[in-house]
Amino acid sequence: MPEAIEISDDRLLAIVRPGASLQELANGAVHSEGPVYFHEDDSVIWSDAHGNRVLHWSPTDNVSVLRDPSDYQSGNYRDLEGRLVACSSGLRAIIRREHDGEWKVLVDRYQGKRLNSPNDLVVKSDGTIWFTDPPYGITEPNQGYGGEQEQPGSYVYRFDPATGEIYPVVTDMVRPNGLAFNPDESLLYVSDTAAFNIPGGPHHIRVYEVMQDRHVKNGRVFAVIDPGQPDGFRVDEHGNIFTTSQDSVQVYAPDGTQLGKILVPQTSTNLTFGGKERDRLFITAGHSLYAIDLNTRGVQL
Repeated sequence: MPEAIEISDDRLLAIVRPGASLQELANGAVHSEGPVYFHEDDSVIWSDAHGNRVLHWSPTDNVSVLRDPSDYQSGNYRDLEGRLVACSSGLRAIIRREHDGEWKVLVDRYQGKRLNSPNDLVVKSDGTIWFTDPPYGITEPNQGYGGEQEQPGSYVYRFDPATGEIYPVVTDMVRPNGLAFNPDESLLYVSDTAAFNIPGGPHHIRVYEVMQDRHVKNGRVFAVIDPGQPDGFRVDEHGNIFTTSQDSVQVYAPDGTQLGKILVPQTSTNLTFGGKERDRLFITAGHSLYAIDLNTRGVQL
């Protein structure tokens, strides 16, 4: 096995690729976050969240700056039309890059009050955007512009860009952060990273049953992540969860068993699957962007 892999359960052997190595593709960010893959040019767009920039990497052009300043953009995703949708902690909004390159605010309020600071998001197969809304852009000076919190809590929202409808689907978490659906979208996983700045706060992933594509129920703790925080994560075609932590990307089976770790030399923050076969895992960590080839494929767009 590669030196970058720690195996806790033999099921990991079918996932990792013998001889694969963790590669650093780029560095120089203040705090790398929110990678999203674009198959059109085999590129990755990711946020330099604390540097207030958005960066672009491709194997032919290396690294360039896509947005500067970025209004503290963090989590990124692709919508059904291939447009980049993102969380803007500075604008306290969900934003989208239109086909002509212009950026548009999709939603920044719920019941007339400003959102906290959207942090991460996913686009469901029906086109709706599900996003987390902790207050880090309000409370942390390097993650937003500050201000007053207007929402009564930190929730996970479902937003329909076609109708403008928005409502909270998860209200029982302290600091919801990363999120992802399982392959058939019957389950929603959400991480709570409250331990980041609340002593004794949770640092776990919860899982919820999705009801009628609109609501969730029966939330429970799926896995406690240690060391560090489950900042961001993605799911592969078999339902395995790849989550960030302080020392690695930890891999969990759908039954909650930790299968092992992909060791990363900097604290990992988020990840995405890409490559022509969606079998390459791109990882944002510290100042850098990393990649490792696997024997499994991601399910996200």
